[in-house]
Amino acid sequence: MVKVNIISGFLGAGKTTLIKKLIAGAMQGEKVILLENEYGEVGVDGGFMKDAGITVTELNSGCICCTLAGDFQKAIDELIDTYHPERLIVEPTGVGKLSDIRRAVEEAREHHPELTIAGCATVVDAGRSRIYMKNFGEFFIDQIKSAETIIFSRTQLLSAERVEKSRALVAEQNPEARIITTPWDDLDAKVMLETIENPVKLLTLADLPEEEDEHEHHHDHDHEEHEHHHHDHEEHEEHHVDEHGHCSCGHDHHDHAHHHHHGHDADEVFDNIGVETAKRFTEAGLRDALSKLSDEEEYGSILRAKGILQAEDGRWLHFDYVPGETEIRYGGADYTGRLCVIGTHIDEAALRTLFGV
Repeated sequence: MVKVNIISGFLGAGKTTLIKKLIAGAMQGEKVILLENEYGEVGVDGGFMKDAGITVTELNSGCICCTLAGDFQKAIDELIDTYHPERLIVEPTGVGKLSDIRRAVEEAREHHPELTIAGCATVVDAGRSRIYMKNFGEFFIDQIKSAETIIFSRTQLLSAERVEKSRALVAEQNPEARIITTPWDDLDAKVMLETIENPVKLLTLADLPEEEDEHEHHHDHDHEEHEHHHHDHEEHEEHHVDEHGHCSCGHDHHDHAHHHHHGHDADEVFDNIGVETAKRFTEAGLRDALSKLSDEEEYGSILRAKGILQAEDGRWLHFDYVPGETEIRYGGADYTGRLCVIGTHIDEAALRTLFGV
């Protein structure tokens, strides 16, 4: 038997961070393979995951619902025949539809009956659920409705009232799903995996853990500042999609005969800029450039930026950006510098000027 876990989530929700936590804390001793699908011209997640010693097969095939199915079947064949894994983790692109991935896994089972879907989860940024539901509902709501478990990220940055509002909003779309709201630092990876793999178990008093003393977790974040930012971010609305998936961009769901089903492809709604460069950066210079991505009039609406760039001192800077949150760390080298920016109405020329590429 090969257990299959599908970990979905919108851009920047924290899928990769969650997968690392699960592998390190709940899957030790298992032969685990991660299969990612990257949306964009430059796939950079492989570099992040290689640092953790994880085997990665990247599928940089663009639109998930139009081109992934064939590649997915081939990838499954190669992974199972080559590595004979005990567990396969599928990480779909953040702008893909989870329903398409689930369908592809079911089709793969026709050739590999040993595959068993052992849990399908969607990671949701608790502070951005409302704005993403309004602006990108066709993709975001599909990810929620197609999962048995919803895992909120960044709840430690929000008040309990704010988390509850997000929980209720998501529960309206998928009343049957289990919704994890506890901050990840406070939750054991084994508990998270058990919740993902046993999503329909009814909670009883016997399931509640006994009280025990636990150390407090301290965070260096300014919670009020983060909450204020998320609030401002959610108040801005640019590309609206209603609960039926109809959007304000003028696209007609039924105009595209090449679709497997009605709806938009990711490349109809989202722009992506992929760049390879040998330019060297300073950490301060990179941080300054990333801080300017919030200027929508100048650069467009940037939802995610990530990359691996060489520093002037020869080390390699790994960065990850979502609105209001930037992470830069030093990591392993890549074959050249790479960065990827995803959003809507992106001004590519302005972005290239900003990064000097």
